[in-house]
Formats: sequence, C-alpha cells, structure tokens
Amino acid sequence: MKSLVIIPTYNEIENIAEIVPQVFLKNPAVHILVVDDNSPDGTAKKVQQMQSQHQDRLHLLNRSGKQGLGKAYLAGFEWALQNSYDLIIEMDADFSHRPEDLVKVLSAAENPQTDFVIGSRYVPGGETINWSFLRKLISRGGSLYSRLILGFPIRDWTGGFNAWKAPVLQKMGLGQIQSNGYSFQIELKYKASKNGFQVQEVPIVFADRRVGQSKMNLSIVLEAFYRVWQIRS
Repeated sequence: MKSLVIIPTYNEIENIAEIVPQVFLKNPAVHILVVDDNSPDGTAKKVQQMQSQHQDRLHLLNRSGKQGLGKAYLAGFEWALQNSYDLIIEMDADFSHRPEDLVKVLSAAENPQTDFVIGSRYVPGGETINWSFLRKLISRGGSLYSRLILGFPIRDWTGGFNAWKAPVLQKMGLGQIQSNGYSFQIELKYKASKNGFQVQEVPIVFADRRVGQSKMNLSIVLEAFYRVWQIRS
C-alpha cells in the first residue's frame, strides 16, 4: 500500500527536525506530509530544508494561519486522496506518537479485513507515561463517555494515532465533518463505524511531548463532551 503519514504542525521546529528522520528510519516505505499553519518559529522553512534530503518522500502543505487540528487533518486527507495514497495515518509531531509504534499500526493495516486502525492506549499492552492523574481521568473518562453514548466498542475514542484506508475517508464525507478540536477524532471514528467499516486497535505507548507546549486546554475538552451528543444525532 502507498502510505502517507500526516503530521500537523504549529511551532514544532525542534520536534519536526527529529521526528521526520525517525519515522523514515523505522518505516522506510512511508511518505510524510507536514501540514503547517504558518508557524512563526519557521517550522515550514525547516521542512523545506529537509526535503532535499528525502527527495519525493517528504511533502509540505502550507496554510495561511492557525485554523485548528481538525481542519489541518482534513486538508491533509484531501491532499492524500488527490495524490492516490491507499493508507493515510495521523501522527503527532512531538513524539507522543512513537515511530516504533507506527510499525505496528502499519502492520495491522495490512489485514484486508481491517478498514481503519487505532493506535490505542487502552487495550492490553497500551499505556500512557508521564501523565498526571487528572489527565488520565479526562482521557479515559472521555473514551468511556463516548463509548456509552455512541454505542460502538472502541476503547480509545480520543486518541489521534490512527490509520485510515482511502475508501473509509471517501465514504464518510470529509466535507461533513463538523468537529475541529478534541472531538475531531471521536467524530471520525463514529462516522467510520456507523458506515460499517471494521476497526482494529493496536497497543501503543503514549508519552508526554519532548519539546514545546501542549495545545490542549479546558475549552477543547469541554467541546468534546457536548459535541459527542451532536455527533450522534
């Protein structure tokens, strides 16, 4: 399968310089698309410098400003489908999604019975490290809350380390996705499941970011809790 890893960035110049070569080292067949929201720190320029080292495998999609994670991924999905990729993977720039776990995600996607893959913190073998009790409570509680309301037995609803086969994204109607923050991942998984696509969750280790500041805040979390009801309707 022709596989593309989408990495959204905003002020990730230090992380992107490290994550790109690590992904390529551990996953030699994949391509990477960095979707940058006009980072003031020069993230896009750093990617442009790296492109000469990776030729046709490293791509850059520049956007005019900070528009949110969901919109960044939607732009990346559209680019991937236009360029005929078979498998599209969401991945963070900050090493909270480990390149070595990408190997497992890609392997699971090879199963012809699997339509999308979730890198899951909450199946046996998955874990989070360096998280506070409150953060664990919010994350686990959000997934349980989503599972109870939306009715599908996914364990990790809120996680963002996911792989989608192209027909899944084409079928769910990307133009109809309403969420942009924390609930974006929930809405994608719900729409895919509701359309009858089969999921496989593989265990990952999720660590706190190495460099920079988390973009998570209370408003993003609160949005997810009320958006779940809108997603279901």
